[in-house]
Amino acid sequence: MVLKHKGEEPLPDAKKRKRVGFSKIDPGIEANECIKVFLVKNQDEVGERNSFCIDPVDLNQFFGEDGKIYGYKGLKINIWLSIVSFHGYAEITFESTSDGGKGITDLKTALQNIFGESLLEKTDFIEMFSRESQCIRTVLSNGVVVHSVPLRGDEAAETQMDGEGSAVEVIRMNVRSMPVGLLYSRLLPLVLLLVEGGSPIDVEDPRWEIYFVVKKVREKSGDYSIKLLGFAAVYQFYHYPDSTRLRISQILVLPPYQGKGYGRHLLESLNFVAVSENVYDVTFEEPSEYLQHLRTCIDTVRLLGFEPLKPATDSAVSSLKEVNPSKKTSKLLSGPPTSVVEVVRQKLKINKKQFLKCWEVLIYLNLDPKDGRCMDNFKTCVSDRVRSEIVDKDSENNGKRLIEVPNDYGHDMTFVVFRSNAGGEMDDQDVKLANDQSAQEEQLNQLVDKQMKDITEIAEKVSLLNKQ
Repeated sequence: MVLKHKGEEPLPDAKKRKRVGFSKIDPGIEANECIKVFLVKNQDEVGERNSFCIDPVDLNQFFGEDGKIYGYKGLKINIWLSIVSFHGYAEITFESTSDGGKGITDLKTALQNIFGESLLEKTDFIEMFSRESQCIRTVLSNGVVVHSVPLRGDEAAETQMDGEGSAVEVIRMNVRSMPVGLLYSRLLPLVLLLVEGGSPIDVEDPRWEIYFVVKKVREKSGDYSIKLLGFAAVYQFYHYPDSTRLRISQILVLPPYQGKGYGRHLLESLNFVAVSENVYDVTFEEPSEYLQHLRTCIDTVRLLGFEPLKPATDSAVSSLKEVNPSKKTSKLLSGPPTSVVEVVRQKLKINKKQFLKCWEVLIYLNLDPKDGRCMDNFKTCVSDRVRSEIVDKDSENNGKRLIEVPNDYGHDMTFVVFRSNAGGEMDDQDVKLANDQSAQEEQLNQLVDKQMKDITEIAEKVSLLNKQ
């Protein structure tokens, strides 16, 4: 870590003025405004402002309750993270320091709270590019390959090799292995910076495993190199009486490699392990909106080819072709028979909550988009489902009722208290309805439109994935 003080030139005596007054309280500067974090793959990129700059979720959270840094004028902090050894180096520059009533922030301690022992001085940081150039290969050499896809097309061309023998692999390891635990400690800053609400896992708990997605490149000499692309931290929860469920706690593809399908490799690998080891099901811990979108796409592709599900989807589609769909049709669209839900969990390890997210997409994919009546009926059923979740059956209990909410935890359902717009409380969809009836109706219509848009987007993505 380097601190550089840019000294100011003294003013000529003639220009000095003695002033009397009250000093201003230091307003501070938000960490988000003065800190930049760069990912670098070699020593030549260190110090270059055009290196890959990441967009952290919120740097302010690491600097006190108000997220501000105090006592510095002209402060700039550039942090360089190696994607070879995952060490870091911080370059701190400022014009001057002074206590403006809020003290002077201890930057070294604050940054070490994020980066820990992986934060090095510049000389040591530069040396790590050569000294630990093979650290990822060394750490993962004892892991189990659970997924391997040969490099093709542009990916193979990027290696500047012939591509033969090169592949994207997912490697499974227990975090209690000392080298794995050490590697995870270096990856942790990226979790804190890029995963909202990210926190460390307990590396002493044998139920934690890490799945690393890597690019393995075969060189002309016959040797190979390994580049770490991302990872997932997975916990094996006990499920009564004699099973386990896989809980995906953290999943991160490094920013330079995002949007290239590596997250899909991780999820498909975890699904494969869940099925092959016959766990109870696969769950996620507070997935981001994008991760949930990807997860739903992948699970819907799996469900499309699942034969036991076909009678239920055919029945729902047939009902939607009726001139006036019955209440039974709406109920069928809101969820498949319980027996089907259980078969999907047993065979595909998709839990009930996740299956219900995929169900309407499955129905939509089996509809003829040119059949106007059928599509209108589908939207009506989606609207009925949304409305029933938000405003239905609340007058009997003075605006309060219990709603069954599927969840990813130890029980199949959770009960939450819901109060309608009469009580002004938010419902289980986190929607607060207006008091005015017309405004309320507009809100509901907007929510239905959003649901339809989400279904359409996922269906389009699923169609593309299904062709690959």
